Amino acid sequence: MKSPAEFPDSPLSRAMRQPLMLGLFLPIQSGGWSMSTLPRTTDWTFDYNARLTKKAEALGFDLVFGLAQWLGRDGHGGDMRYRNLSLDSFITIASLASITERILLVSTLHILYGNWHPLHLAKFGATLDHISQGRWGLNMVTGHSIDEAEMFGRSGHFEHDERYRMADEFVELMGKLWTLDENLTFDGEWYSTKNAFSSPKPRYGRPVLVNATSSPAGIAYAAKHSDLIFITSSAGAQIDAALDVLPAHTAQIRAAAADNRREVRTLINPTIVCRPTEHEARAYHEAILSHGDFGAVDGFTGRRSDAKAWKNHQREQRVLGGNIQIIGSPERVVEDLLRLKKAGVDGVQLTFFDFEPDLAYFGEAVLPLMEQAGLRVAVDPA
Repeated sequence: MKSPAEFPDSPLSRAMRQPLMLGLFLPIQSGGWSMSTLPRTTDWTFDYNARLTKKAEALGFDLVFGLAQWLGRDGHGGDMRYRNLSLDSFITIASLASITERILLVSTLHILYGNWHPLHLAKFGATLDHISQGRWGLNMVTGHSIDEAEMFGRSGHFEHDERYRMADEFVELMGKLWTLDENLTFDGEWYSTKNAFSSPKPRYGRPVLVNATSSPAGIAYAAKHSDLIFITSSAGAQIDAALDVLPAHTAQIRAAAADNRREVRTLINPTIVCRPTEHEARAYHEAILSHGDFGAVDGFTGRRSDAKAWKNHQREQRVLGGNIQIIGSPERVVEDLLRLKKAGVDGVQLTFFDFEPDLAYFGEAVLPLMEQAGLRVAVDPA
């Protein structure tokens, strides 16, 4: 099964030619990424996220992305009932195809919850691939939350590595349905089908495949199947600590991809706090922290989960959010992005505290400096 990266004219290939890929992690859930009650515009609604997407595309961003979650009535709790409202990522991100022309659109879907079958996503994915002209991608999540699994009637929780073996078989069958021009009968350990066929076939081999992982089993799966791999800092959100561990981590992923005769791109999620001066940026950060909702923080970190990637993130760091945090003037932000590039990171999936104004300021003050530094090549908005 060919990756869209093997087609020089595919939207993915175009994005991968950037020195540092640039994505936006959309706040399709209430509270976005920050457990702070400081007033802001950030909103979970479709109209707000559609405006963000169109702005990101106008600025030359390469992709937008949305998370998927299943929570109870009060979300993660706290005074703000963090993330108690959220849009479905699969539907929301796909819907953005109708209002955009160039930017990649990555949906997240828990493939092991409910009764998803590879035939469903072979058909749905190819349909979205054609609607978006090759711009739609799928972040396949196996699910680390016991509470979420129980919502779907699973009294037990699939063991961590077994989930990736299931996902591997899922993609194997889905890939056959995307490529074979004849009926398919398949009898696997977890999935089977008889005389199945899916049309249309994707425009560039298959849709873009994405995975977020840090475990050995997850890296092995992603190196085999994914085009983009979202990575995390095992040392917490502080940028200097993250930079100590990222070179070895990115090298491990590249080596795993090379073993599969593939190339992948690694992306990390920084939350950007940027103001004209260091003093102003630090003051903005302190204001966010001073309104921290630690009830929400404790609810978020107290989930029953076997995820380990974020275990070294400090309680206070959770208030702002992001896998790493970049705080400072435009010049400081670009300096830290250069350091991430040097550490082997191929792209950043940005979040902000107050998305709409902060994204606009990033485009005005930071993006030109990124181009000057060789991190970005200007994109023709046409």
